Amino acid sequence: MKPAAFDYYAPSTTEEALAYLDQFGYDAKPLAGGQSLIPTMNFRLAQPSVLVDLNPIVDLSYIRPHEDGGLLLGAMTRASQVERDPLVAERAPLVHETMPSIAHPQIRNRSTMGGTMAHADPAAELPAVAIALNAQFRIRGQAGDRWVSVDEFFLGMFMTVIEPSELLVEVRLPPMPPRSGWCFREIARRHGDYALVGVAAMVTLDGGNQCDQARLVFLSVEDRPVPARRAAEMLQGQTPTAEAIQAAAETAATEDIDPGSDIHASASYRRQLAKVLARQALTQAFARARGVA
Repeated sequence: MKPAAFDYYAPSTTEEALAYLDQFGYDAKPLAGGQSLIPTMNFRLAQPSVLVDLNPIVDLSYIRPHEDGGLLLGAMTRASQVERDPLVAERAPLVHETMPSIAHPQIRNRSTMGGTMAHADPAAELPAVAIALNAQFRIRGQAGDRWVSVDEFFLGMFMTVIEPSELLVEVRLPPMPPRSGWCFREIARRHGDYALVGVAAMVTLDGGNQCDQARLVFLSVEDRPVPARRAAEMLQGQTPTAEAIQAAAETAATEDIDPGSDIHASASYRRQLAKVLARQALTQAFARARGVA
């Protein structure tokens, strides 16, 4: 099929793009990587009357160090840039580890950080990673900028707090505390497919080798990325033994998530995957926090 008729604008600045979005409101859609928007338009599941192409806005593509030791990622930064950047590998190794799991190189060459976050696909890897890293989002409208925490950003399936007249312009990743570890795991039928279940883990140890912080976030289990809060609370202040990790993984799979069944996997199978992946991810993350390769 072919998309319904639409008007096309290619602004060269963020201000110009915001003016178009403000003018056309709900009738307009920003175009970033386009891997999700264009297919839905071709099937006429989405029929915007206006496309605002963000690709000419070069000022939205960058990877910059933050003075606190974290990172700033422009919304139009390609996934492939993030995947290869040494500063990302150094300051956000969880992101670096996750990138090869996202689709295929051809997709990552077009996919953007901002587009992935704004699309809010519950099966996408980076929204879950953003929650694990406690990211922040800079959202810009004609009235100015506002910062939103990652815990407030995702509202549901394909839903965020971004208003129709606003753009996500920057993602901030805070620095990792000392003695932190990370891990990303997912299971898909074939490499590059959407995951049946995936999990991102970030942990920090205190001076006595006890868990000081833990964030465990699942994807492909509900209508948005799901933090395993009960499992994290179980680990807080505990020595991360194999038994403690196993108990936390079982709690995550049975109490923190409520997966559904579909043609790809049953709910019980997804819970089993969640338990196994959580145990693997936490084990690896704590090993890295202790400095074990």
